[in-house]
Amino acid sequence: MPLDPQRQDLAIGIVGTGVMGRGIAQIAAQAGIRVVLYDTRADAAAAAKEYVTGTLAKLVEKGRLSADSATRATGLLEVAPVLGQLAECHVVIEAIVERLDAKRELFGALEAIVAPDCVLTTNTSSLQVTAIAAGCKHPERVGGFHFFNPVPLMRVVEVVDGLLTAPWVGDALVALARRMGHTPVRAQDTPGFIVNHAGRGFTTEALACLREGVAEFWEIDRCLRDQAGFRMGPFELMDLTGLDVSHPVMESIYDQYYQEPRYRPSPITAQRVVAGLLGRKSQNRGFYAYAEGRAQPMPVAPVPDAPVPKVWVARHGLHDRLAATVAKLGGHLDHGDRPGPDSLCLVAPLGQDATSAAVAAGIDATRTVAVDCLFGLDKRRTIMATPATLPALRDAAHALLARDGVPVSPIRDSAGFVAQRVVAHIVNIGCDIAQQRICSPPDLDLAVTLGLGYPLGPLAWGDAIGPARVLEILERLQSCYGDPRYRPSPWLKRRALLGLSLLTPEN
Repeated sequence: MPLDPQRQDLAIGIVGTGVMGRGIAQIAAQAGIRVVLYDTRADAAAAAKEYVTGTLAKLVEKGRLSADSATRATGLLEVAPVLGQLAECHVVIEAIVERLDAKRELFGALEAIVAPDCVLTTNTSSLQVTAIAAGCKHPERVGGFHFFNPVPLMRVVEVVDGLLTAPWVGDALVALARRMGHTPVRAQDTPGFIVNHAGRGFTTEALACLREGVAEFWEIDRCLRDQAGFRMGPFELMDLTGLDVSHPVMESIYDQYYQEPRYRPSPITAQRVVAGLLGRKSQNRGFYAYAEGRAQPMPVAPVPDAPVPKVWVARHGLHDRLAATVAKLGGHLDHGDRPGPDSLCLVAPLGQDATSAAVAAGIDATRTVAVDCLFGLDKRRTIMATPATLPALRDAAHALLARDGVPVSPIRDSAGFVAQRVVAHIVNIGCDIAQQRICSPPDLDLAVTLGLGYPLGPLAWGDAIGPARVLEILERLQSCYGDPRYRPSPWLKRRALLGLSLLTPEN
């Protein structure tokens, strides 16, 4: 390997000293690496050095860093008034504006300055590493080194191999990332790399639910937080990130994959961008309204004061979970093979809507209510009625399931409820990332848990649910909607049929 990332005199040049450049400079200096900062904007590099110095001082005040360590790190930060002062750097990390022409121009200028074995890297999140490298005389030494904001806290970095990148370059960047205290994940040069690619299912499927009228946005957030275990709901996340950022990313990845239906954006966010309803950054107006940094409370469906008749639970789907909960709540179970004439009929389908479940079971749709049992019933219970369900029986199901104080989310009839369809979509996209060999299965799950903060990586999550169940949900979604968006990945289908873990590599 021409570059030894562990060498004591290692020097890194950082071009572009905005938020990302500053964060990378901080972790590099803390790792004992000499950092040379350059920016075309007057005084920007000096301001970045001052900012990192101040950040290190705050860490000392909070007891998170020793004074000696902060002094050593600060001493490794240098400001380059001209690009030529990066000549002795062993690695240069570019963190400038996301424009291909600007990056190509910079890399051309760097090639005329640095040594032949200097590694040139880009922190791009949306451009092809291959396209940037193609303008270089030595494209084999160009690789992707994609950090996430805020860099010191988001301890994962995507090491991206372009089509022309020499294998040793990626190996060196993996070792360098570890020296800087970050977890490297290796990715091929595809749109969105790993993290932005794997993250397409969460917000786009939630938006599909909203557009379909399944539930209001705040109810979708509640279902995905409380049932699936996400830290934030998708609409909370879009408000935090800003639609001026998240919507263009949705469109970009959709277009770069030539309108792949799995990544289809929503006209809802396009319209909100035009209206200036971007989220917290637009005068606290997004999906939610904010005051003093907090989202304003949204309506909660009141628990009906309704009598509960006998309850018959259909014996398909997740019958056992639902029947046990009904019994625990004091429901009077109808144990007949068929429901009695006055019984409330509860179904616990996978991937079906209440209507299809009622028809499949051959039961009266006017008495049928579906309950999502896939993720357990301890934190939130989602129910949905058919279009024919009598309001009195819908209310009876709500009243019964709310008896112990667990919140209930009534939604409209939807194949896969909310949580089932969103999580299945995430798992399916993850499976296709593995199928396309964009990264290894372990790196995929590692990138998603560290980069997106999901409860589990998509492959491990599919294993926890059961690959056969995920496959069943997706096949029923595709059957209901006729949309290739839900077609199962071959990776998922083969492993589900063979009873294998989704983390099983190709043989």
